[in-house]
Amino acid sequence: MNVFAERRRQLLERLPGVLVLPAAPELIRNNSVHHEYRQDSDFHYLTGFGEPEAVLVLAPKHPEHKVVLFVRKRDPEREKYDGSRAGVEGAKADYGADAAFTIDELDDKLLEYMEGNRRLYYRLGQHRSLDERVLRARELIRLKGTRTKKTWPTEIVEPGDVLHEMRASKSEAELGWMRRAAAITRDAHLGAMRLAAPGRYEYEVEALIREVFRKNGAERTAYQPIVGSGANATILHYHANRKRLGEGELLLIDAGCEYEYYASDVTRTFPVSGTFSPLQRRLYEVVLAAQLAAIASVKPGTTVDAIHDITVRTLVSGLVREGLLSGDVNEIIEKETYKRLYPHRTSHWLGMDVHDVGHYYRDGEARLLEPGMVLTIEPGLYVAPDDEKAPAECRGIGIRIEDDILVTATGYEVLTADIPKAPDEVERACRDA
Repeated sequence: MNVFAERRRQLLERLPGVLVLPAAPELIRNNSVHHEYRQDSDFHYLTGFGEPEAVLVLAPKHPEHKVVLFVRKRDPEREKYDGSRAGVEGAKADYGADAAFTIDELDDKLLEYMEGNRRLYYRLGQHRSLDERVLRARELIRLKGTRTKKTWPTEIVEPGDVLHEMRASKSEAELGWMRRAAAITRDAHLGAMRLAAPGRYEYEVEALIREVFRKNGAERTAYQPIVGSGANATILHYHANRKRLGEGELLLIDAGCEYEYYASDVTRTFPVSGTFSPLQRRLYEVVLAAQLAAIASVKPGTTVDAIHDITVRTLVSGLVREGLLSGDVNEIIEKETYKRLYPHRTSHWLGMDVHDVGHYYRDGEARLLEPGMVLTIEPGLYVAPDDEKAPAECRGIGIRIEDDILVTATGYEVLTADIPKAPDEVERACRDA
């Protein structure tokens, strides 16, 4: 049984109703030109099917067809332009569907698979045209049910309530893909450290990162790379990547790749000229200490809130020592005045999506970490160039250090541990041309 069939089997066992899940739509860039197509993560997770205009139905109560795919029909003329299609036969032979139909048959067949279910797992509001078709089928079944003993879906449930719980815990196969993504990302960040030098441009470094990703088999970047030098490093989601690198500046690179639909997410900050100034090194070590303390706290049973609290306390203590914050550490944390320099959270889930699915809270309580979960830990320091509360020599300095962390039965594993981050190791990597 392949990985997709096993996931469907597990979901069918948990599913007290019928699931209707659409593929991602194609998006127009301009005129007749499309954006690069990427399959919806949930759809890929259950099917491995990479085409648009498709719908998956999981019908655990159906006597014969538990897994049903609706796909585009074969079209030799269009396939000359866009590549081959699986078609109905391929959906069964290659993707494990018990039954397959053309997407044009969806309206008629939905009635058969939705009938007899009280609960419909479907995400309303994401695909409006499909919403109309699904709701129309539900209404037809309801009208029929009022005259017969047939039941119809009286409840529409967000499929993520079940599906995203499965995605939250990574299998060995998934972790293998994530480790490969991490290894490719390591090579890209090492290449960037070697390439960066005064006079080069941020986009040159970005180009190298993208090249390393693709040459090593990554399908795409996991997100738009951030390559921010100097004061650009203080902009959390800086994407212009056009500035010339200056002598004495720091360069912040937040870049990860996607391998077999699984993401890495890594940030490193290093000196453009290859050597930290004394001030840069001290501030860098404050951020690194916060990250190391947070990572050391990862284990089953803790929470992302607890990890964030440790990060903040360690970071604030260091910033008080360096004169970037003043006052009592507890008071600074209570009043959240540190957010001028560190405004974001420390962690997010990581998986098929760089900001992966899964609840952070359950019934108002922070969710407990479990083995198999993967999260980032990414403290930062961002001193705006016009921050008059900061010492003049610190203004315009941005630092973030981010790694990908697997929760294990006994603690944690840093999936991205091979990417240098200790100051001496970073300087050595920058000089290793």
